[in-house]
Amino acid sequence: MVNASVIDWFHPWPYEALLSVAERFLGDVEMPSDNVRQAVVKFLPFSFNEVQKLSEEVLVTDRRYIYTTPKSFLELITLFKSMLGKKKGALENELDKFTNGVAKLNATQLAVGELEEEIKEQAIIVLAAKEEAQEQAAVVSVEKEKVDAENEIATRESAEAEKVAKEASALKT
Repeated sequence: MVNASVIDWFHPWPYEALLSVAERFLGDVEMPSDNVRQAVVKFLPFSFNEVQKLSEEVLVTDRRYIYTTPKSFLELITLFKSMLGKKKGALENELDKFTNGVAKLNATQLAVGELEEEIKEQAIIVLAAKEEAQEQAAVVSVEKEKVDAENEIATRESAEAEKVAKEASALKT
């Protein structure tokens, strides 16, 4: 009978003890301000006491024991520290990505500005080349008209020469 019995030695911790443990274990954790630290230190014992109250309600309604021990409070603090570290790491990673992205955007903006300057310079060169090409086209157009006129004259003369050659050939025969 003695071997099968269990003595329930779990006694709830007083709020002041929980507060003292939370202050001690969270003393080395880096937080943004003392107000945030005090809020977290006060919240952990509060939440632990709320769980104790809810465990009593579960015992009454469902006849199930939910033990809240000093070790579970220490695990709560460890869980908080772990989650805080992970979130800090994730935020630092996101900050690095954001900083790198902003740096790349700034570098791209500078490159675009340089390209715009080059484009303006090239536009001036292209405009000058276009004007020169138009002048050349006008000269070529005038020259083409002359060549066409001379070609027409040459064609007429060729036709007349052919006609004379036929007549000469006819006279020869």
